[in-house]
Amino acid sequence: MDVSGAVAEGFEPVREAFARNFEALGDRGAAVSVYRDGRKVVDLWGGTKDVDGTAPWERGTAQIVRSATKGVVAAGLLLLHQRGELDLDAPVGTYWPEYKAAGKERTLVRHVLAHRAGVPVLDRPLTPAEAADPDLGAAAVAAQAPVWEPGTDHGYHAQTYSWLTGELVRRITGRPVGEWIADEIARPVGADLWLGLPAAQRGRAGRVGQVAAPAQTGALRTRPKAAVTAAYADPASLTRRAFAAITPLPDENDAAYRAAALPASNGIATAEGLARFYASLIGEVEGGVRLLRPETVELARGEQSSGPDRVLVVNTRFGLGPMLHGAASPLLSPRAFGHPGRGGALGLADPESGIAFAYVTNGFRTSVTADPRAQALLRAVRTATTATS
Repeated sequence: MDVSGAVAEGFEPVREAFARNFEALGDRGAAVSVYRDGRKVVDLWGGTKDVDGTAPWERGTAQIVRSATKGVVAAGLLLLHQRGELDLDAPVGTYWPEYKAAGKERTLVRHVLAHRAGVPVLDRPLTPAEAADPDLGAAAVAAQAPVWEPGTDHGYHAQTYSWLTGELVRRITGRPVGEWIADEIARPVGADLWLGLPAAQRGRAGRVGQVAAPAQTGALRTRPKAAVTAAYADPASLTRRAFAAITPLPDENDAAYRAAALPASNGIATAEGLARFYASLIGEVEGGVRLLRPETVELARGEQSSGPDRVLVVNTRFGLGPMLHGAASPLLSPRAFGHPGRGGALGLADPESGIAFAYVTNGFRTSVTADPRAQALLRAVRTATTATS
């Protein structure tokens, strides 16, 4: 595999691991980027721009990152809190009165961020066209009765996180969530990431698709495979219903879907842009700004949810938005925070080491929280960081 890009001295193990992902783990097209103390030390890409094509991945190629988008919108809500515009301990209905329905009056903003709101499903799923309409999505989740008492348990809000977070941003700022993130996060940081892909940027985004994993990938298992498989196979399970809140599944290569702003699932980013975003959360980034103060970062990574996840059927840990290090989702260190995208993508930050990391790919696997390709790269980053400290 012809790997393009550059690494700083000492980070050669990341280039080696990235090349092995193509040779041994079946990557089709991918990129990895690492910042250290606000300076880019890894910027690599290889393979094809489209999962089913032959045109090469180029500098600046972007891909849909699925749930890695959740980390971006969560940071947006934390930024509003930092500015004094959002109280994390206020009821959601303080900002969004229609949400005070069907037993959700006591749902707090922090419950939404930490997947404790109790509304991971919709009794009537939305079509892709309906899901793209922020008014319809917000109305659906506002009318939904919780499946557990908000705040008492946690379960991954795979799709409904879009309307929960997006509507909070809209109610507080008066602006659509995608527009607000572009103006308040992506542009100040200088990050190539979009929630609602502009028409002018469509040519940069590659086609994505599902790809089969090699026979042996070393994939992490945190529960008996049968339990997870059964949950995904059962149409009545919270697992199936949560991921099916949009039915049928959207065509992720469709221009209309990519133009919509669904903060749970359809952000599009370059690896460099996603890593740069995470770098801006923990420090000043070259040519950009620092978004979150240290005390806000500590809020973000303070554990809010842990243990058996009622949707993912594995033990998960969440802070105020980001996923935290754990057996089901190993990050760079126990104090790192970030968010994976189902099937491959991963973005994270580790304040102690000063590392911000992102991996994006056009070939999605069945993994949800710990893709072996991203994990191989994290191991290499860990080795390089230790050796160069």
